[in-house]
Amino acid sequence: MFTGLVEELGTIAAVVPQGAAVELTLQAPLVASDAALGASIAVNGCCLTVVHRDADRLTFEAGSETLSRTNLARLRPGSRVNLERSLKVGDRLGGHYVSGHIDALGTLAARREEGTWAFLWFRLPRELSRQLAPKGSIAVDGVSLTLVEVTAEQFSVALIPHTLSVTTLGALQTGDAVNLETDLLAKYVQRQLEFLKS
Repeated sequence: MFTGLVEELGTIAAVVPQGAAVELTLQAPLVASDAALGASIAVNGCCLTVVHRDADRLTFEAGSETLSRTNLARLRPGSRVNLERSLKVGDRLGGHYVSGHIDALGTLAARREEGTWAFLWFRLPRELSRQLAPKGSIAVDGVSLTLVEVTAEQFSVALIPHTLSVTTLGALQTGDAVNLETDLLAKYVQRQLEFLKS
């Protein structure tokens, strides 16, 4: 379980194909400092398991299912990624509950700069929009954000200068793919409503 508060921007050091899977090695001095083998780390919001640690580098394996449903397949050496260690019991919860299980890929549809802020519109699969509400929460590439507007196929967020500077969202360009995870509570509410209708 995570909070959607990015701790560090990591840099991909190597991407090694392993059949239908890949091995990702990234440089992350802060997150690697206390990472143990088997630890769960959110990489662009996707929960991955540490399989090797070497000083300030961590290695993960991503299988075909993960690669088909996330933007991790697009990573190359030099790519930046949002990183967050898993939540410890008793930690402050500054964002919202994020499971690290990506629901779908979204796409940056439009970006409008407003001084040092940025307003971003993302496209998402229509079926996910039922789990979104204005002023609710969503994780975009692992970043906990507050929804501004929601339509049947898009949503918008307003990003403060801090978020733009310490996450990958600051460098996003129109057409870029992002990992989306809707609010966990919204998923359960939708599921219960579906049972009530049947």
